[in-house]
Amino acid sequence: MENLFLNILTISPNLEVIICGRNLSNKNGIFLDLENDHLFTSFKNQISLLNKPLRIVINTSGFLHSKLIKPEKRLSHINRSKIIKNFSINAIAPILIAKSIEKFIRPDLPFNFASLSARVGNIGDNRLGGWYSYRASKAAQNQFLKTLSIEWCRKYPFSIVSILHPGSCDTKLSKPFQSAVPKDKLFTPSQSSEHLVNIISRQKPSDSGKFIAWNSSIITW
Repeated sequence: MENLFLNILTISPNLEVIICGRNLSNKNGIFLDLENDHLFTSFKNQISLLNKPLRIVINTSGFLHSKLIKPEKRLSHINRSKIIKNFSINAIAPILIAKSIEKFIRPDLPFNFASLSARVGNIGDNRLGGWYSYRASKAAQNQFLKTLSIEWCRKYPFSIVSILHPGSCDTKLSKPFQSAVPKDKLFTPSQSSEHLVNIISRQKPSDSGKFIAWNSSIITW
């Protein structure tokens, strides 16, 4: 996450950057647990104290696996708790973030809301199967944000909703599955963040609602 915001500051050094999350290294950050609805109220209140319009919000959260939960390779691996966990972080959280920050968007200023999705959320390109909950939750996020882009286009004509596929990044999320990734397609966090910031910095309102890969190619739904 920090790599992403360092790249943003390189392009727009006058922006004031606030990092939000559960594990904060910056004392000026805002604590937010995406699975706790009560904390969204606190999150909204703390943003209001900044007394400034928001210019860009980037959601970098995502869930694929934990010590107890693994991606389902077949139907027999599915259970309700796995589905709920994936949807809670990958689909529900991004749209709740958007709801929380909406009142801080000004209709006369450019604004970008970007959220990380995944190519496996592409329904038409699903040829391997498996990873039921992750695939479905990312597809659901895409639909939420595509719908959001249409509403915000009417209310905030200079807004852009970006649905971004960062590629395979060398993080804890991808670590167990990296053996299948070609070396030249496994990016460092710094490389991945640079790709994404370059996309965000070039977008126009007419690009809002598009599903875009790290190399700026458009991903079909």
